[in-house]
Amino acid sequence: MSFQGDADTVQSVARTFAILEHMAASGGEAGVSDLAGQLGLALPTIHRLMRTLMSLGYVRQLPSRRYALGPALARLSHQAYQMLGEWARPSLLRLEAAVGETANLATLDGEMVAYIGQIPSRHQMRMFTEVGRRVHAHSTGVGKAILSVLDERSLRRIIDHTGMPKYTDRTIVDFVKLQRELDVIRARGYAIDDGEQEDGVRCLALAVPGALPPTAVSVSGPSSRITADSEERIVEALCIAADELSEVLGGYGKSSTHLGASI
Repeated sequence: MSFQGDADTVQSVARTFAILEHMAASGGEAGVSDLAGQLGLALPTIHRLMRTLMSLGYVRQLPSRRYALGPALARLSHQAYQMLGEWARPSLLRLEAAVGETANLATLDGEMVAYIGQIPSRHQMRMFTEVGRRVHAHSTGVGKAILSVLDERSLRRIIDHTGMPKYTDRTIVDFVKLQRELDVIRARGYAIDDGEQEDGVRCLALAVPGALPPTAVSVSGPSSRITADSEERIVEALCIAADELSEVLGGYGKSSTHLGASI
């Protein structure tokens, strides 16, 4: 993929972000030759931009001479996640009010999934996940919803880096089985975590259309309350929330167009 700007872009800025985004998509690090080949930029241009990014702390050089994303980006991402959580709060409040269970918002953060917003359930027995917590994608509803919108290359890169740890007897730990599960999610339109991250906890999740980075909204609670009988009602509320969040987060499209016939 070669980099091309347009008449309205500041070329050096566009090139800088193209480099950072490619590094993020490549697991957080990349070599100069790889960047030149993938982005179609000259080596002197990449070296010049890298020197600037290094001086600001957004990139660091590894002993192997490859470049990795730097700590300054963590400060930006932390602030951005706080802002996204605040922007999403009204939609999450409405979702929790509609279903009576904990509403969550999570996004892809490198190879892990980070929770960036949550409205706890009104029930005394409720699910709670600390905002900022990072979890494996393969064992969570939000994670599987996010994985379902990725291409095969990105999916394999994430699983290769993180592995598939087993949390309960229900956790999917085989890549082929995960692929089949993602096919089901794409056809159905939403993901289900049925005690795969924590025994007794069930979660329904929906990818937010067009969100970048990939983001998902979910409802979680005890499996005794999130049952097959309540599934259709919860998914309908999730669709509304996902459409609202798509607009808030700058996405496009409507989640209802992605739902399968099995609701």
